[in-house]
Amino acid sequence: MEGAASDDSSGSVPLAKWRSDFSRAFQYYLDRSTPHTVGRWLGTLVVAAIYVLRVYFVQGFYIVTYGLGIYLLNLLIGFLSPMVDPELEVTDGPALPTRGSDEFKPFIRRLPEFKFWYAITKAFCVAFVMTFFSVFDVPVFWPILLCYWIVLFFLTMKRQILHMIKYKYVPLNIGKQRYGGKKNAAGSSLSKD
Repeated sequence: MEGAASDDSSGSVPLAKWRSDFSRAFQYYLDRSTPHTVGRWLGTLVVAAIYVLRVYFVQGFYIVTYGLGIYLLNLLIGFLSPMVDPELEVTDGPALPTRGSDEFKPFIRRLPEFKFWYAITKAFCVAFVMTFFSVFDVPVFWPILLCYWIVLFFLTMKRQILHMIKYKYVPLNIGKQRYGGKKNAAGSSLSKD
């Protein structure tokens, strides 16, 4: 009896070891990709282009694409929103300044850029795999879905932009800020010497 029990467990040990090794290797490469923002997003654009070409050539899976679009819109809202919404919660921790006299606190996203990228890439990969199963190819009139998604996108973005204006935050930062005051002062002191 003990021999039979050990045979069952020995069959699952290599699978568990392979899963552990794969998970460790995947996490290693994911960690190494963290500082390479442009490369990661270019890779995601390639994955998205492959998905779009697949849907175009198959001429189907519009409901999968619509669901993908709704999910991406949800991720975008999380990416553009502050971690603590000043409209919903009053907190003692970091919050956005609402008046000019308030102390400056940096913008902290609800969904950080890396998690945003990872979720988008994973969503495109899952949607791509779904296009190989005919059960997901529900016949729909795709122009209606497209029009509805566009209306939903504009209404959601309008609400988000009004929220950004009301609470005076800009969720997009392009690189490190450079201040001209010190640079000009250093340049003028060098020219005097």
